[in-house]
Amino acid sequence: MAEFTLPKNSKIKVGKTVDAAGGAGRSKAFRVYRWDPDSGENPCMDSYIIDLDKCGPMVLDAIIYIKNHVDSTLTFRRSCREGICGSCAMNIGGTNTLACTTAIEDIKGDVKIYPLPHMPVIKDLVPDLTHFYAQYASIKPWLQAQTPPPPDRERLQSKEERAELDGLYECILCASCSTACPSYWWNSERYLGPAILLQAYRWIADSRDENTGERLDDLEDPFRLYRCHTIMNCTNTCPKGLNPGKAIAEIKKKMISRNV
Repeated sequence: MAEFTLPKNSKIKVGKTVDAAGGAGRSKAFRVYRWDPDSGENPCMDSYIIDLDKCGPMVLDAIIYIKNHVDSTLTFRRSCREGICGSCAMNIGGTNTLACTTAIEDIKGDVKIYPLPHMPVIKDLVPDLTHFYAQYASIKPWLQAQTPPPPDRERLQSKEERAELDGLYECILCASCSTACPSYWWNSERYLGPAILLQAYRWIADSRDENTGERLDDLEDPFRLYRCHTIMNCTNTCPKGLNPGKAIAEIKKKMISRNV
């Protein structure tokens, strides 16, 4: 029987435990993935026990508290704290989500925090999204039209045409869905993944865009689009409640309809 194991330098070790709660009645342990590329050491899980009465209610509040008061070496991304920017996307309790919109009280037991899975890690909770953003640029995510814009007003849409963009424009490119997709794990060098395909459909569905044919031609590829196997991890994990799986299905339907 074949046995599979991680390479020796990839095995996660037990890290330090810091009790910063001081015997507080409302305390909780946060187990955080740590890796410093400059140290030459394996990644580890450090545990921080903190007083919940000294931080806000969200997981991001706890991480910021740890950074500011317990361990200043902890590295992570964050910005708006309102579920708008997507900067603080990470794996919390086994689910890809936003730390700023995840309530501590909703997590039973210790809070386990990892960077987004199957992505190169720059340090601690910071994944390298260079390839992800390059894929986003490849779909040309801007309005493309040959018709000159009206001289005295914007390009108009009906209410019905505008409604076609609902569930698409809200995507904040946090990468939670793409990094939850097994097809993206194994084929990310060629498969665009659910986040980028949802963004691609956002422009295909836009009545003001006049390059639908070219956009579909660009996606007509065995890997860029058709590696999606409707596993639906993307939809299940989206912190904004969007449905990338449906957007991908709509692209496939348009591929078929234009060839009929």
